[in-house]
Amino acid sequence: MQRIEFQRRCQIKTAANRKNVLFVTPPYHSGVDEIAGRWIPLGLLYLAGAVRQAPLDAEIYDAMAKGHAYPEIELRFRESMADYVATTAITATIAAAVKTLELAKKIKPESVTILGGVHPTFMCEEVFASSAAVDYIVIGEGEVTLRYLLEVLEAGGDPGTVAGIAFRRNGVIVKTAKRPLMGTIDDLAVAWDLLDWSDYYSLVIPDSRLGAISTSRGCDHDCTFCSQQTFWEKSWRARDPQKVADELEFLYTTYRVTVFLITDEYPTRSRERWEAFLDALIAKDIPVHLLMETRASDIIRDSDIIRKYRKAGIIYISIGIETADQATLDVLNKGMLVEETKQVIEILRENEIVSEASFMVGFPDETSESIKKTMQLAQQYNPDIANFFTFTPWPYSDSYNDLKPLIRVHDYAKYNLVDPVIEPRKMSILQVEVAIADGYRRFYMGKIMEFMTMAATFRRDYLMRITKLFMSSSFVMKKLSIGILGKIPAKMEEIRRGMRDGS
Repeated sequence: MQRIEFQRRCQIKTAANRKNVLFVTPPYHSGVDEIAGRWIPLGLLYLAGAVRQAPLDAEIYDAMAKGHAYPEIELRFRESMADYVATTAITATIAAAVKTLELAKKIKPESVTILGGVHPTFMCEEVFASSAAVDYIVIGEGEVTLRYLLEVLEAGGDPGTVAGIAFRRNGVIVKTAKRPLMGTIDDLAVAWDLLDWSDYYSLVIPDSRLGAISTSRGCDHDCTFCSQQTFWEKSWRARDPQKVADELEFLYTTYRVTVFLITDEYPTRSRERWEAFLDALIAKDIPVHLLMETRASDIIRDSDIIRKYRKAGIIYISIGIETADQATLDVLNKGMLVEETKQVIEILRENEIVSEASFMVGFPDETSESIKKTMQLAQQYNPDIANFFTFTPWPYSDSYNDLKPLIRVHDYAKYNLVDPVIEPRKMSILQVEVAIADGYRRFYMGKIMEFMTMAATFRRDYLMRITKLFMSSSFVMKKLSIGILGKIPAKMEEIRRGMRDGS
């Protein structure tokens, strides 16, 4: 009854005085993700859809995709004069997100600011302590919580009655009751029409429009380094495969989206459901390309239907290998065997699907030899694309306190899996950076000749273009230069450490 009363009181507002919510992406750039294209903020589209049901008006301003900095964001805030300003943040973007909300308060002090995402969900006390500009934090899954919060605020109710939020009351942080995850994610409203679609394109596939879809949420595996399984409470919920295929067709026919990123943490968990999605998409026979990531074991499991992956339009699959050391994989609870990697890459290559393998270095017990072994594995197994990420302890992870003595970087903007933030016990951060740069250089120098001699296929053209983008990136070139300029200092550091350890 209370909810019905909130809705009734909101609905008496006329169209002329409906309040509006401006969703904005903070201007954070790590230098990696944007090499291949400009990606849509899919999470904000779901949240904007929920806002419209509040009912309020919604806007999306993707400052990150537009390449806008704070002066342009300030101009947009002055134009919008939004009643509510909302954004989301991971650890790397938290400072930029808070600064964005501070700017909103500067322009319109009475505006209400709302922050959500993985980092504020687990670090709300720290966020509130860092700035007075954050009014509300949405904890966990946001669509239902945000809608309820806005309905209560619009009706003049008590936000303390809204489950799943944190806020300050008389200087004291209030955390309300936990909101359970939604039972179904099939019927969420998505505000596709709020995007400026011209902002989104693949730099690898010519004349493309780049979109994204979510076919499931969560992952029920126990990888210790992953923040997503913590955020989604080790759950996995899937959408109806036919509805996903229908949505994809709608985006193609309505907005001419031709390339889709599947944003799922674990899209292939259920073979039956996944094959039903592939079959539904194949039946639609639309010329689209799909990019995704999944587990190596599922590719092996699906080896007899990989042809359906390719026929449905899947052209790119990323798998996390992490390390060449099986013992480290076991500690990470990765649930895979190193030997599976080569088989997966061969399966994908045979089906003209681009393979990307991601490796992780800089673990607490990392050594120059263990990194060298991982780099050699990358060359031996020969995926089409390799990424070498840095082990990053999230500040809300169970192991963070144990790793504190090794943490050398406290600027969260560096917690992006690109910049090392911990110093292994037997290496320096500089040594890790030099090893990563060397790994990239060795891997891609060998790849260039391989790509040039491949038969002229879609996969070959894709790899040639993405390699050219990678090698022409100023960010990449800067990182690779560390491998050259840092070699001698890193070697001296290695000798110094060896003398110290031997004394």
